[in-house]
Amino acid sequence: MEIRVVSGSWFSRLLSKMREQPDLRQQIGELMEEAAAEAGGEEGGTGLDRQERALIANVLRLRGITADDVMIPRADIVAMRADVTLDQAIDQIRREGHSRMPVFGEHLDDILGMVHIKDVVGYTGRPEAFSLRAILRRPLMVAPQIPVLDLLLQMRQRRTHLALVIDEYGGVDGLVTIEDLVETIVGDIDDEHDEIEGPLMIDRDDGAVDLNARLPVEDFTTRFGDFLTEEEKEADLDTVGGLVFTLAGRVPTRGEIISHPAGIEFLILDADARRIRRLRARRIAPESS
Repeated sequence: MEIRVVSGSWFSRLLSKMREQPDLRQQIGELMEEAAAEAGGEEGGTGLDRQERALIANVLRLRGITADDVMIPRADIVAMRADVTLDQAIDQIRREGHSRMPVFGEHLDDILGMVHIKDVVGYTGRPEAFSLRAILRRPLMVAPQIPVLDLLLQMRQRRTHLALVIDEYGGVDGLVTIEDLVETIVGDIDDEHDEIEGPLMIDRDDGAVDLNARLPVEDFTTRFGDFLTEEEKEADLDTVGGLVFTLAGRVPTRGEIISHPAGIEFLILDADARRIRRLRARRIAPESS
């Protein structure tokens, strides 16, 4: 996905104000009016476009989401031993396809630092013996409970792309990359070159419907009726995945069932730590008011 940079000044202010101001909706409204006024003063300015509105909606959903919710779990962390040779380091980087890796000593909880691919490759052809410890960078270490927006701001301030999530005993719980955080914000925004494989909506014999999470909300409501609440309409949700994310307040896990009060049940068929991919929707009895 190509990430288009949008009105950097107001978007940065959005992140900062979400941390500092308790009255979120008022602050967002002021920022949107400010951005619209700025754009309207420019030749051909039209205010916030669809992608910018979607960014704001996605950031709003991140309130209450922590590093623990979006991290790569410990079991899936790819790390490098500190005693590897130059050839071994290059082979591992080529095999895994990561530009940055944590480096450990005796075990994964013994984190010594992190290494960048360009520092490893920079040793090629040099006369001195390779030492991974000599090129280690200091990693950012955070608690699982840190809000995602605070973590994103810390990573930007530190100019680091990798953070390790550490538990209360000093053990490694997981890993977060800045790419993960950016994808969490822009993940529901379709790039014009993105191709969606297969149909977005498939009818089942039992009356349920299997969905790609990127199915537009308008298409879904055409099939299931206009059931969205006023608050959901104001959130300007673009996809069914974004709707279910909002209902759950987090990224639900595969096999989990999320229900809408209007009488629609969503079964999560496929999801990872950062986004919902496929769902199954069916009509159920609406919740009594």
